[in-house]
Amino acid sequence: MTPEKRTENYAAEAEILKLARVLDVEPARLGYLARVDADDLQAFREQVTDTLFDANAAVLQRMALAARLVPVAVLAKIAEKVFGPLLCARIAGLVDVTRGVDVAKRLSPRFLAEVAAELDPRRASAIITRIPLDTVLAVAAELARKEDWITLGRFVGHLPDLTVRRALDRIDDPALLRIAFVLDDKHRIDHVVGLLPAHRLGRLVTAASKNEDLWTPALDLLTHLGEARRATLTPLVAGLPDGFRESVQATIK
Repeated sequence: MTPEKRTENYAAEAEILKLARVLDVEPARLGYLARVDADDLQAFREQVTDTLFDANAAVLQRMALAARLVPVAVLAKIAEKVFGPLLCARIAGLVDVTRGVDVAKRLSPRFLAEVAAELDPRRASAIITRIPLDTVLAVAAELARKEDWITLGRFVGHLPDLTVRRALDRIDDPALLRIAFVLDDKHRIDHVVGLLPAHRLGRLVTAASKNEDLWTPALDLLTHLGEARRATLTPLVAGLPDGFRESVQATIK
């Protein structure tokens, strides 16, 4: 990767990865969108997501209303054994928040991870923020095991700081870089990095220096840091490999 690669290229690349997930296609098929403005790509992705979630809205609303009549323990069993993750994700934003949290507590982390991959967190943020910490950590571990960085990145902006901090403590440096690259709200990157131990930013750059596949995520992360935080990396620059060193210098100067 050349030092002159621009910030907007990083953003468009990340948006293409997320759009490909929504459309269930390989990212390479959307390569022709690389020069489209990242904000436009995000808007289009959100429009596609809204279209998918609003399809059959009347039927889903009736199902959500009917769910009020079923005991929570029974509803949890039906959700996991009958509805499946896609239908649960579509209904999640329509159910009563307290009831939705009670059901989530009774679902296995593996199934919740599958639901999370299909969920639009904008529609279920009230439920997400009230799910117990231990459950969130178990689901995050399952998503990390599956290397589902996109789903993890979509949920960071909907979780309390304490939960984010505890979850990131359990995620290794390469994984954290990949999550940051597809974070939905890049304006939160500096804040999220501030939740980490002070030494970890340097570890992230060091981890990227050992794997060229991580150079783009690392440089993208650096472009979203505040000036003071970028300045702390200056002592590390000299030890970075050629190519990456020049790109980091150009980014943090």
